[in-house]
Amino acid sequence: MAPREQPVAAPPPLRLFFALWPDAATRAALASWSRTIQPLTGGRATRAETLHLTLAFLGATDAARVPVIEAAAAGIRTAPFVCALDEVGFWRANRIVWAGASSIAPALDELVADLRGALAEAAVHFDPKPFVPHITLIRKARLGFTPPRFEPIRWSVREFALVRSALGPTGSDYSVQARWG
Repeated sequence: MAPREQPVAAPPPLRLFFALWPDAATRAALASWSRTIQPLTGGRATRAETLHLTLAFLGATDAARVPVIEAAAAGIRTAPFVCALDEVGFWRANRIVWAGASSIAPALDELVADLRGALAEAAVHFDPKPFVPHITLIRKARLGFTPPRFEPIRWSVREFALVRSALGPTGSDYSVQARWG
């Protein structure tokens, strides 16, 4: 009797998203503010190395689709721009303290529109929720928390990235897969 062939298991899907990845100075300023307010929130500060601004969330994605995703992103051109992070807020529903911009740079809106358009054209699934630019600073903040004044941060954006998320012992671990400018 011949041995039965075992079916080859498909590789697990990758959890992917496109993001703006802060430079070291921006990341340090955001992390410092998070550490300062964390005791007031009762929540958990986002690790400095994982701070980012999501442009398009793809979620569970077949690894075989990565070349299509990268090709779609490669066609996007963005000029450097400044993202002025000048406000903080608290989303009560999911208990998140975030940093964002009171005025969205036109280049950021254009980048998101171009990226989402290219993904749609390439038949790449992404979360279609409206774009709300923010950086999550604290998770599981105490209800009723009111963020104190936030010193604005001027972030010079030069590129965007495709990022892979994997659940680790300390939460999500992110690794930048590719960058475009």
